[in-house]
Amino acid sequence: MKLRSLVLLSLLVLAPACVSSSKHAKTVAELKASRASEAELAAKLADVTQRLEAATTEKAALQKAVDEGTALTQTMQARLAQLGQNVEGLTKDKEEAAARLEELRKQKAAADARLSTFKNLLAKLRSMIDSGQLKVIIRDGRMIIALPNDILFDSGKTSVKAEGKAALEKVAQVLATVPDRDFLVAGHTDDVPIRTAQFGSNWELSTARAVEVVRFLITKGMNGKVLAAAGFAEFDPVIANDSTEHRAQNRRIEIVLQPNISDLPPLDDIAPEKK
Repeated sequence: MKLRSLVLLSLLVLAPACVSSSKHAKTVAELKASRASEAELAAKLADVTQRLEAATTEKAALQKAVDEGTALTQTMQARLAQLGQNVEGLTKDKEEAAARLEELRKQKAAADARLSTFKNLLAKLRSMIDSGQLKVIIRDGRMIIALPNDILFDSGKTSVKAEGKAALEKVAQVLATVPDRDFLVAGHTDDVPIRTAQFGSNWELSTARAVEVVRFLITKGMNGKVLAAAGFAEFDPVIANDSTEHRAQNRRIEIVLQPNISDLPPLDDIAPEKK
């Protein structure tokens, strides 16, 4: 009985010690597991942090590349716009140059036609030029057939002399072959004034002589529609009226070949007349 009591007493004393040891071991095990889990989490956190930093760095690099690409695109767009303007400008310049070249070609063709007309007149009137009956000249861009008054008229008269009629008849035959031209018959005097019952001044005398020549040319086959008469009196001399010889040169009849509209420069830039 006494032995049994001792055994029971011993069990009662040892039981708490066994329970505490088991809990302790469990706690230790749980603590180790917790520490292992924390270490694993820490490792994962470090890995995530490292990957995040790498991603951030990569994002920054990508953003830089995007910014550089955007800037390059804007630069290229600006250059393309400039090139487009340059091309447009060059195209416009080319078109203007082509139009100008075409205009110059037309002017050259007109100049060649005038030169051909001048040469033909010279050839057809050569005998009269050589004999001193007339001159064919270019003055102020106009082609002129000049006949001295001494061949055509007596002093102060308007009736054409026989010698003058023969000369004018030959001139009429030549001018009738010139196509698409109008002619101005211009009378000129020297500076010696005339005051007669018929002519109050050199204006009337020079104009009457021009009209008389026009009438004669018409009778020799020229079309009146292409002829006009004008008197310049003493106000368009070819030389100073300072000698008898020079005054004789200023007394003359000139037949002026009038320019065609094609001979004139382009009128596109001339503003219309305001009314």
